[in-house]
Amino acid sequence: MAKKIARTAASVKKKTVAARRKPARRGEKAAREKTAQKLVGLADRVVAASRKKKDPFVDIPTRALSNVRFDARRQIIEMGDNTQRRSFFNLGQAKKFMQTMLVAGGCKELADQVKTTSIRDLFYHCKHTIGKSRENTFDEQTESDAVIEDLEVAVSSLREELGLFADPKGSMVGPMTIVDGGDVIDLSRMGTGGWAVPSIVEDHVIQFRTCKAKFVLLIEKAAVWRRFSEDRFWEQHKCMIIHGGGQPPRGVRRLVYRMHKELKLPLYVLVDNDPWGYYIYSVLKQGSINLAFESQRMAVPAARFVGMSSYDAEAFGVPPAVTIKLTDQDIRRAKEILAYPWFAKRPWQREIKHMLAQGVKLELEALSAKDFSFITETYLPTKITGKKWLD
Repeated sequence: MAKKIARTAASVKKKTVAARRKPARRGEKAAREKTAQKLVGLADRVVAASRKKKDPFVDIPTRALSNVRFDARRQIIEMGDNTQRRSFFNLGQAKKFMQTMLVAGGCKELADQVKTTSIRDLFYHCKHTIGKSRENTFDEQTESDAVIEDLEVAVSSLREELGLFADPKGSMVGPMTIVDGGDVIDLSRMGTGGWAVPSIVEDHVIQFRTCKAKFVLLIEKAAVWRRFSEDRFWEQHKCMIIHGGGQPPRGVRRLVYRMHKELKLPLYVLVDNDPWGYYIYSVLKQGSINLAFESQRMAVPAARFVGMSSYDAEAFGVPPAVTIKLTDQDIRRAKEILAYPWFAKRPWQREIKHMLAQGVKLELEALSAKDFSFITETYLPTKITGKKWLD
């Protein structure tokens, strides 16, 4: 049995024949080779244990609130040292162990061929019936998705570095020229829909060529982003406007981080006045629990919250009729957020407690009760020029 496991794990290392394609860019090839080496290291450890007739295992860092901490100095969420051992001879873990090796093998094939694929595609690539049994390697994509996340932390590589992407989600427009996969794109000439932010935005795929923007504005919702795009807010205020369709996907977060880090652009965040809007801001600023191992490459501790605030209804004369009563779930979530160490600053405690005391929340669209373009012409310019933000 140990020999069989050794052969299975060794297959992760086997170099596949590359399909015909355009020559890989040097940076992309180097990045994929680095990832491949990590996967080979994982396989080597499994093979070595099998050859010594020991139980093969993989240690997976624990992705849970119990294994994260908030670094007050760096202002980001970091993953702790706790791990969970996944071994082959443990009957309760054998299938998960096998699935981990299959996914690692699929990612190694992608690295060898310098290709990318969707997480859905990888699910089908790894799914088959085991021998003459009626047991499948995977039954649902949720199984392979969870294993992908485990593999990310096990080899310290983002999913995108493993060659895997999700459906694009998010758009951007503004005074910037980029290179995307070798194509030069002027982001000020993208029409009403903007440039669709891809899932993989690493520097071997996306390069910044010219930039006249003075800051980045991340807007929670696509519909509100459309108002900013149509009113050409980005042109008047020399900024990049971007949205992630709610909770920003990893591609948007990585791109925002890169623009802040490499181009030194300040980041402003515009979300609904509710616990979920606050949480979206905190993920952009401090990182998330699930991706705590990569907060240093996604979080922007200098991000500024420009609204909506629980004080904005009174400050900007928003009529009470457009407020929404907090639900029991909203209240529970707000109290949870109050206890997070990254919301311990007095201004944030005051902000959240005021929302709870008011008993209502506000969507960004509520500002349209004043005028359709009130948000772009009055509200946000007032908040930014007056430095009326939270950080």
